[in-house]
Amino acid sequence: MIEIHDLKKVFENKKKGTVSYKEALKGISFMCKPGEIFGLLGPNGAGKTTTLRCISTLIKPTSGSILVNGYDSLKDDRKVRSIIGFLTSDMKLDGFFSPDYMMDYFGRLNKMAPEDIAERKEVLIKELHMEEFRHKKIDKLSTGMKQKTSIAISLIHNPDVIIFDEPTNGLDVVTARNVTDFLKKYAKEGKTVLISTHIMGVAEQICDKIGILIEGLIKELGTLEEIVKRNSTDNLEDVFFRYLEVQDV
Repeated sequence: MIEIHDLKKVFENKKKGTVSYKEALKGISFMCKPGEIFGLLGPNGAGKTTTLRCISTLIKPTSGSILVNGYDSLKDDRKVRSIIGFLTSDMKLDGFFSPDYMMDYFGRLNKMAPEDIAERKEVLIKELHMEEFRHKKIDKLSTGMKQKTSIAISLIHNPDVIIFDEPTNGLDVVTARNVTDFLKKYAKEGKTVLISTHIMGVAEQICDKIGILIEGLIKELGTLEEIVKRNSTDNLEDVFFRYLEVQDV
């Protein structure tokens, strides 16, 4: 479970002797429970990636609290990192190595036994349909193949909490469907799944709960049915663009 309460993040920017501040998150709260997929939906710059990085302990929040399976992200940061699988667009894959090698490497980083790594690799390769390119060099792979490799690396240790930043961004329709089916499967197994996306279709199709994040604030929170009913419409896109129109005024 992920529990966020009044999360705020202010970035300090020093340039040419002056200091400016950007309030990326202005006090957001939400909960993501085991067995469900929670989607943070928002435009670029809304604060989605900042939220996920705070939860994943990559950056420290300015204030507020984050609990992951009961562990505080600041006090128990090592424990939090051990129980999450975090997929980020910033993940850099060394083109010289193969997906198979990289899974071995990250398995060892997660202190897994060799036999456990081998067993887990075969599960992920089958689930993500990686058989044909598992031994190819990463710099020879397509965008979709690289994304699958990043997913496999993130989940090699079979974490209880899955956090994916824009998991379908830049993927073709077939690969994107493969990834979303993969996430739904893990949620059904009782894992906690949190994703960020700017794609309405992804949020509508796979998310049990949705938070619409605009300029560092959650404007809407609930199931798809709750959000559209509250806004007297029949689709999420109408709700989303209403907030964007207000933002642009």
